[in-house]
Amino acid sequence: MVIHVIDGTYELFRHYYALPSARDADGREVAAVRGVLTSIRGLLRDGATHIGVATDHVIESFRNGLWPGYKTGEGIDPDLFAQFPLLEEALVAAGITVWPMVEFEADDALAAAAAAAAADPRVDRVIICTPDKDLAQCVRGTRIVQLNRRTRTYFDEAGIVGKFGVRPESIPDYLALVGDAADGFPGLPGWGAKSTAAVLARYGHLEAIPADPRDWNVSVANPGKLAQILERDRDRALLFRELATLRTDIALFDDVESLRWNPAPANL
Repeated sequence: MVIHVIDGTYELFRHYYALPSARDADGREVAAVRGVLTSIRGLLRDGATHIGVATDHVIESFRNGLWPGYKTGEGIDPDLFAQFPLLEEALVAAGITVWPMVEFEADDALAAAAAAAAADPRVDRVIICTPDKDLAQCVRGTRIVQLNRRTRTYFDEAGIVGKFGVRPESIPDYLALVGDAADGFPGLPGWGAKSTAAVLARYGHLEAIPADPRDWNVSVANPGKLAQILERDRDRALLFRELATLRTDIALFDDVESLRWNPAPANL
């Protein structure tokens, strides 16, 4: 059994900016919703059987209370924003499982669903359908993989290491240091992708990085400065790591069989 968990928010954004405008009889913009439905129909035609789609029903989450600069719904085109509930309704009508997130984010739902599905011995593989680098932390060997459906690129654990230079479990630490502009937190000054990858490839997590840079068994530029910045901004780095760490303790389903596509007449 293969489980597909899909980032509905990303898919809606992707299709909104890729497709020409289309409006229904009531004048509502619907092109992006149609695009997502067509995309999922293609996935089903290719043999997918068990699918869950996570959406950001409310863009803000508990993370906005932790960091004032965290991403919000500000600036989203109203024609795009209005298609979120429409997409959720359309997917439910089409027999697709949907997780509309309010307190948490769609990314949290994907992480929680992947972890729960992978724990079931009947599941051979979980495919997380999103290019979002946050979800790289969820990849496990070849059992939980990440798929960029636009480029048709799969990333297993070796692929994540090749892309970021660190193992999946270090991704939240990596993002804490380099920042994540899409989510609205800057990381620490001076900590670029190469230096961060080199240090975390050796030490794994922030707490394991020696305070004295003379103890670093890695080759990076200006280790003394990096160590000074990390010591000065350690609390901020830990906060950023908390922002980047996805929640897997959200109960979304009791049985993976509930994710099986349940077609109804005239859908998809």
